[in-house]
Amino acid sequence: MFRRYFMPLLATAALIVSISIVASAQVGQLRGHVTLKQADGTVVPAADALVDVFRVDMSGKSTAKTSKKGEFVFAGLFYAGDYIIAVSLPGAQPSYQPGVKVGRDVDYAIELTAPGDGRQLTLAEIKTLMGNRGPATGGVKESAEDKAKREELIKKNAEITTSNEKAKSSNEVISRAFKAGNDALKLKNYDEAIARFDEGLQADPEHPGAPALLTNKTMALNSRAVERYNAAIKSTDDAAKSSGMDAAKKDWTAAKESGTRAVAMLKAMPASTDPAEANNTKVNLYFALLARADSTRLFVTKVDQSQADLGVTAYGEYLAAETDPIKKAKGQRDMAQMLFDANVFDKALVEYQKILETNPDDLDALLRSGQALFNIGAINTDKAKYQEAANYLAQFVAKAPDTDPLKADAKAILDALKDQENVKPEKVATPARRTRRP
Repeated sequence: MFRRYFMPLLATAALIVSISIVASAQVGQLRGHVTLKQADGTVVPAADALVDVFRVDMSGKSTAKTSKKGEFVFAGLFYAGDYIIAVSLPGAQPSYQPGVKVGRDVDYAIELTAPGDGRQLTLAEIKTLMGNRGPATGGVKESAEDKAKREELIKKNAEITTSNEKAKSSNEVISRAFKAGNDALKLKNYDEAIARFDEGLQADPEHPGAPALLTNKTMALNSRAVERYNAAIKSTDDAAKSSGMDAAKKDWTAAKESGTRAVAMLKAMPASTDPAEANNTKVNLYFALLARADSTRLFVTKVDQSQADLGVTAYGEYLAAETDPIKKAKGQRDMAQMLFDANVFDKALVEYQKILETNPDDLDALLRSGQALFNIGAINTDKAKYQEAANYLAQFVAKAPDTDPLKADAKAILDALKDQENVKPEKVATPARRTRRP
């Protein structure tokens, strides 16, 4: 089967998948695996089986042994040749597979049967058996069971060939769709980018490259939604404003769904023993988690505030994967702001408190903590929360520069608390300075 190749393009924040299909016009690879059906009926990998590959359209022979897993690979065989695979193993009946082609990416499956004499078939013997319609098991007469088994193997190999031809076609479509989609994304042509990513997904929704297609589509949908939303805000036509808002919400909903599916597909991928491939999957999962978190934030704040917990989960998984301290801090701030904008003030307060634990002078966290506590106090008629709000807002006013546009808002809340609730900021105790005795 075709291997998976994913490569993130960090400069454009878009994942690019590079899918390589290796084929030579002159030489190619032949591979397969051998199993042994033992006397008790169990089937196991045939390790150290002798594999002879005969070229029948002209003279030629290659020999190798199977691995512990019963696998064999021949490289550098001529692509245009006609081949027969013959396999032997001590204590088993020999077997052969005619009609073999090189470079088709077929995993030829050959089964040996025990007990047997373990002899090695020659090309002449195989041709005689084939001419006499003899069996692939090297005997004199083919039983109904052996014939059925041979025909089943031929059928399976044909199915594998068909499957790989389909995979090759999908790879070509997906590779082309990625290039066109990402080119459009870099030019901010979001309609074209989304259409091209969808083209790739339609070619094979379960293809190993589908998660990266979905991740890129998530980013394109997010960007288009922001563009539509901003245009709607500026519009003076009520119908155009409503239509633009609806289109933006539809995009944000689709982006959330696309990002969620990308993460789920990457998590479901079996772990690879190839370090490079495993690392590529890890990198793709990171970008998928980032795109999902961003899309879920916008979905929660602009479409459905009741889904705030979905956003918390998305950010929690992204932050667990993030190793860059600056990006991690930004993610924590974005999650807190999402909760604040969704009017989930108690949870937003918890997140802003975490930020203040690391940086007590963080102006945004001081302001938002005060605003969140003010709203909690108003909702629950809780004067104690009003007092805490006043304390945080006073710290913000004291530390924020006069050019900060939110400083006036904080002062207005403090004035309202003083006039309406008789709540004034408490003085924060400072440690007494120690003076040295002369």
